[in-house]
Amino acid sequence: MNERNRLLNKIMAEDFAVYEAVLYLDTHPGDADALGYYTEHRDNVVQLREEYSRKFGPLTIYDVEGNGSWSWINEPFPWEREGNC
Repeated sequence: MNERNRLLNKIMAEDFAVYEAVLYLDTHPGDADALGYYTEHRDNVVQLREEYSRKFGPLTIYDVEGNGSWSWINEPFPWEREGNC
């Protein structure tokens, strides 16, 4: 597995943990351990997304920096075959 796929898998795993924690916190808002779990995994996914963007280009349109050009189209999209090699 190449580094791009490794990062994508980590991002998906952390995103899953965040969304599951959010669902739990919706019904248990006072659970301090769950809030800590959410915060830890949210911070992890933010860091992983930043790393992915630096190395391979933006993962979503929200990762595109407005630096004078529209860079979203410069790299293969994550779901394209050549973006996963």
